[in-house]
Amino acid sequence: MANSSYPSSGGNGLPPIDALLQQFKALLPIPILAIIGFAAFTSFYTVQPEEEAVVKRFGAVIDIKPPGFHFKIPFGIDRAQLVPTARVLKEEFGFRTLNVGERTQYVKNREHRGESLMLTGDLKVIDVEWVVQFQIADASKFLHEARDPFQTIRDNSEAVMRRIVGNSLGSDVLTEKRVKVATDARYELQDLLNSFDLGVQINTIELQDVTPPETVKPAFNEVNQAEQERERLINEAEKRRNQVIPRAEGEALQIIAEAEAYRAERVNRALGEGGRFTAILSEYANAPAITRQRLYLEMIDQVLPNAGPVYIMEDGVSSPIPLLNLGQGSTALPMGGGK
Repeated sequence: MANSSYPSSGGNGLPPIDALLQQFKALLPIPILAIIGFAAFTSFYTVQPEEEAVVKRFGAVIDIKPPGFHFKIPFGIDRAQLVPTARVLKEEFGFRTLNVGERTQYVKNREHRGESLMLTGDLKVIDVEWVVQFQIADASKFLHEARDPFQTIRDNSEAVMRRIVGNSLGSDVLTEKRVKVATDARYELQDLLNSFDLGVQINTIELQDVTPPETVKPAFNEVNQAEQERERLINEAEKRRNQVIPRAEGEALQIIAEAEAYRAERVNRALGEGGRFTAILSEYANAPAITRQRLYLEMIDQVLPNAGPVYIMEDGVSSPIPLLNLGQGSTALPMGGGK
């Protein structure tokens, strides 16, 4: 009866409180080891070569770590968010890539077609598929300047592409101005994202496929053939015009040059004859008889060689008597006549 006031002890002969304390001491190292292991697990992290780590302490950015093995305060005090800054990312519009390999597989459904169907400046509907390739230039801005940066890039890219295509002719977008459309879209999208301070660098925008919608392809092809025929006829007309007009202009210049030469020749000849007549008139005034006889003989010397043989026939004589052998040359008469 002496020990009746104590509670019943366990099988080990100890009071229950002492047994609990002993069990607690035996289990105490387990949570301590768990805490130490969790602290060690959350204290170190690795940044891959194509990434950067944005380190936040209670939500505030304190550092940006380069690739490598780094330490941070555990228990969620410091958090590292990895951002692929060196990787080229892309956004696809009008289609999606299913499998990348030797034969890449693509898919295009109704939702994707809604992204790519656009209205051009000449009221044509075309299907434009394009890809935006970009890199993250500033990891902190990319994470915090927009709620969803990828969706922001998609929305702005679609808006820019629709504006540029809407201000262009459908035939230009389908043919020779595809590169210009892609280049203008890249510059405009980059300026727009810079205004948002998104920390993104647009590398390229590539138009993958630009075609008319399937439902209007036959009519579209007929229109294109008609436009090509029209362009061919215009080119042929331009070629003909370029051949005829220069030739006509050359002939006109030739005629004008010949007329100018003829005019100069006639003017010069008239001036020469006028000068000659003036000189003769001056000589005639000094010696009228001699000048008159000289002019007569010069005229006879020019006319008789072209007159042929000259015969003088007397009455009753049947045979001609040659007076002058004018066919072999001319005989100049002395001034003043013979005796």
